[in-house]
Amino acid sequence: MRLLADLHTHTMASGHAYSTITENVRAASLKGIELIAITDHGPSVPQGAHPWYFWNLKMVPSVLDGVRVLKGCEANVSAESENGVDLPDLILEGLDFVAVGFHPTTGFDVPDRVRNTEVLLEVMANPFVDQITHPGNEDEFPLDLDAIVSAAVRHNVILELNDHSFSPTSARSGSTAREREFAQAALASGAAVSIGSDAHYALHVGRFDTALAVAEELGFAEDQIVNRNADAVMAHLLGKRVRPRLDAGGVWEWPDAPSAPGGAGE
Repeated sequence: MRLLADLHTHTMASGHAYSTITENVRAASLKGIELIAITDHGPSVPQGAHPWYFWNLKMVPSVLDGVRVLKGCEANVSAESENGVDLPDLILEGLDFVAVGFHPTTGFDVPDRVRNTEVLLEVMANPFVDQITHPGNEDEFPLDLDAIVSAAVRHNVILELNDHSFSPTSARSGSTAREREFAQAALASGAAVSIGSDAHYALHVGRFDTALAVAEELGFAEDQIVNRNADAVMAHLLGKRVRPRLDAGGVWEWPDAPSAPGGAGE
């Protein structure tokens, strides 16, 4: 199976990633990736992006070098906000793609399965939330698996199989077994899933090998994986809600742009 979209990439705006949007897109184009989502961290992560950053993402090209660019976020679960995340609905509504996840130092550092699950269920009911990132992080942020997978099906929220979570060098490597359990439950329930690179450097965009091997071992059908190609991603997202700024950035091409087979701009 070959995946042609990456719904989890970071730029320097996240504070601990090392490439620009343009560099990520060029890396995607060279790999024949049709679509990427820019999912920088919300403001409650140390050095995370300011809300104005997300508000102004409409300036970024919607298609660059033949690659569809979704202007999005990886917001953080928040116990202090009205909507349960660290960006207001006014901003989430204008983004092309909204991912949400738990991260250290954002108010959930004491493992509490009941509290974590209650807050995340509220988040998943928000119509602007599209994906939950690395839900199987059992060591740091335990969750009630059955409740979260059921909510994903009910609200048509994507559950991510995060490539970094399955890597033995990952800080989340201790939760690999739980990540597999989430993947198995998602498979059995028919929940929409994506396989994300969680790239924090341009050369890692579109790197799915470890998580993809797990998905293939478990027997995922290609049509259950949302990021199998750009068309599947767009069909899922537009089937859920209107994306008012989806094409606001226009189509941009570089004169020396490398050819990207199957690019979203073709």
